[in-house]
Formats: sequence, structure tokens, C-alpha cells
Amino acid sequence: MLKEIKRLLKMHRIFIAQDLKKLMEYKVDFLTGMLGFIVYQTINLIFLWVIFSNIPALKGWTYEQIIFIYGFSLLPKGIDHLFFDQLWNVGYSYISRGDFDKYLTRPLNPLFTVIVERFQVDALGELIVGVALMASTVGSVSIQWSVLNVILFLLIVPFATLIYTGIKIITTAVAFWTKRSGQITHVFYLVNDFAKYPTTIYNDVIRNVITYIIPFAFTAFYPASYFLTGENPLFNLGGTVVAAAVLMTVGVLLWNKGMSVYESAGS
Repeated sequence: MLKEIKRLLKMHRIFIAQDLKKLMEYKVDFLTGMLGFIVYQTINLIFLWVIFSNIPALKGWTYEQIIFIYGFSLLPKGIDHLFFDQLWNVGYSYISRGDFDKYLTRPLNPLFTVIVERFQVDALGELIVGVALMASTVGSVSIQWSVLNVILFLLIVPFATLIYTGIKIITTAVAFWTKRSGQITHVFYLVNDFAKYPTTIYNDVIRNVITYIIPFAFTAFYPASYFLTGENPLFNLGGTVVAAAVLMTVGVLLWNKGMSVYESAGS
């Protein structure tokens, strides 16, 4: 087993090297994708600027605070994109074409094997923009970066990431029954756009959906609001941990159940 893990990790390093090589070979494609992402985010930020040019605050939140929340939202999303995006391929085509069979021939857990197989370098754009936006608010938002808060920040971002990953595993696992589920994952991921802004600006229906049903609000607004205000750590940070734990547990259970009914395309 240890030998197989070492072999898999070696294979993973090879995939990373290949992805980086492709990045260098197709720099134009990478730069075009990066430019498109930056343009998209810039349009959103201009929209925010236009709103705040006419009002001093939105439901009590200043422009700089919302920029911090917006930047924070890109970190877990970018990390999930960086490490766990291979799940999209499973939902879109691997199961329907029978390509998933290769994971069953290995002695390691198929979910683990899928996750570590690819490294999406284009996610670096999200991370760079996210960090840049948060850095741009330094001095304009009153965040107390104590040792405790730095530690909490470093701990909560991975949990916020696992919310994305848990939702992705759950929706991908549906493909074990339907053969394809990429579009389902895509629809769920569209909801994450609401998490880039304070939940207080939405009506009760949207607020409850992104808090308790598809809890993307815990990937950005709630944890970010703790660092901005220092309020409600049990809900804002604890809720993020609970949401991540619940979604990952449900995701793994559903994935394992789906594997038990999986039939190869040739079966």
C-alpha cells in the first residue's frame, strides 16, 4: 500500500510538471484566460464602484469592506479549483464513457485518486486577484490582525474550500446514477456568486438558501465578516467548519453509495 501511495504521488508530481509544461507551451491561452478572468472581475468591481459612488454604504457595509469580502471569496474558490477540479471531468464524461474504470483498478480509494490526479494552474488567477483585492483594503478596513486572527484565517480558508469541494463531490456522485452530472454541478456553482456580497442585502429566501441549503455564504461573507467586525465567531467561523464537515461527510457517503451501483459503459 505504501509503495502504491508513493507511486501515485510520483504520478501526481508528473501531472503537475506536465501541467506547468503546458502552461509554458501555451502561454497565450493561459494569459488569455487570465485576462478574461481579470476583465470579468473588473466589470464586477466597476459595478460596485458605481453603486457606492451614489451611496456611502450598502446595508451598513462600506465599499472597502465589500471589496475585502469579494477578495476573500476568491481564495477558497481558487484553492478548490487548483486541487479538486478533476471532479468536473468525472461528472461530465468519465462515468458515461467508462473512463472511471481505471480508478477501480488501483488499490487506493478512487475518490482520493481522482482528486490528486490533476493540478489546475489556471486557478492561480483567482488566488492572485483575491489576495490583491484583500491587500488593497489594508488601511481602509479596521481588521485586528492579531496572532489569533492570523491563525483563525489560515484555518478557516481550508474549511471554506471544503464547502466547495463537498458540494462538488455530492453533485458529481449523482453521475453514478445518471451517467452525467456536470450540468448539475454547474448550476449549484452559479449560486456561489451570491456569496461575494453581504447576505444582508438579499431577501429572506436567497439568504436562507445560501446559508442553510447551498451554504456558499460560509465560504466568504460569514468568515470574512468575522475578521471585519470581530462579531459572532461561533456562527461565522463555527458555521463554516460545520458546513464543511456536513457537506464532505454527505459527499463521501453518497460517492461510496454511487460506486456500489456503478456500471462500466461496457456493462
